[in-house]
Amino acid sequence: MKLEIISPSEIMFSGEVESVTLPGKEGSFTVLNNHASLIAVLKAGNVTYANLEGVNSIEIKGGLVDVDNNKIAVCVY
Repeated sequence: MKLEIISPSEIMFSGEVESVTLPGKEGSFTVLNNHASLIAVLKAGNVTYANLEGVNSIEIKGGLVDVDNNKIAVCVY
């Protein structure tokens, strides 16, 4: 899957991942390959993703996520 995490000032991460765990407003959730399409509001917390280099985490204050066709776009502030 392709993950992009962007803020108004920079691209925080862009690359291939195996899974992503996001701090949804209604609770944390994990996106895996071939996940159903969705748009969700994110609250403050950590976006955690696993790729070939290991598990990494980025702290966010909130934002939105769009999941569609194995592409995950996270817009944060």
